Amino acid sequence: MGSLSLAHEPVTGISHGKLGMWIFLATEIMFFSGFFATFIVMDAANPGLFEATATALNWKLALTNTIILICSSLTMALAILNLERKDTGKFRMFLGLTLLGACGFLIIKTIEYSGKFSHGIGPDTNVFYGIYFLMTGFHGVHVVAGMIPMIWMLGKSFSKKGYTNAGRVEVLGLYWHFVDLVWIFLFPVFYLLYNPSLVWGAAAAAGGH
Repeated sequence: MGSLSLAHEPVTGISHGKLGMWIFLATEIMFFSGFFATFIVMDAANPGLFEATATALNWKLALTNTIILICSSLTMALAILNLERKDTGKFRMFLGLTLLGACGFLIIKTIEYSGKFSHGIGPDTNVFYGIYFLMTGFHGVHVVAGMIPMIWMLGKSFSKKGYTNAGRVEVLGLYWHFVDLVWIFLFPVFYLLYNPSLVWGAAAAAGGH
């Protein structure tokens, strides 16, 4: 009797790359959940410190970065869509815009960090800044990690054979949406949670129009 030959496609119907990315993102969620839990515990252990320190953060730069990442998620989705349609030109344009957004995010974050360092503020200043630099820095590493395959795919698209693997770009898109989602949580926690006047002021301004 011949041996049973299993199909290469997984039973779930999901590609191996996409399934692997979902598993990887699940572990990343656990990492960041631990960071957020530490933030809550340390906030409770240091009454008043987090509230007093958070007001010194530059929320305008952070808001700009939030908008940039949200837009980059959109351009990533459009890059995938156009590669599936075999529109190489638009794929390059939208993936390039996503990469540009990532660069813009890192530049703004560098400006924000430099401002703190120039005033003698660093991870060892107090517990709040320690967690702030750890979590935002770890997120920044994820941004850089996402840029590497973007650069490779974009460069490959200019080769004679071009780049046609929409599945891999879709997997990268999952990762990039996760990076965006994490920042959407980091932004309110560090920049808005202890500055409710910013939220209410923005709501009042919007209501006035």
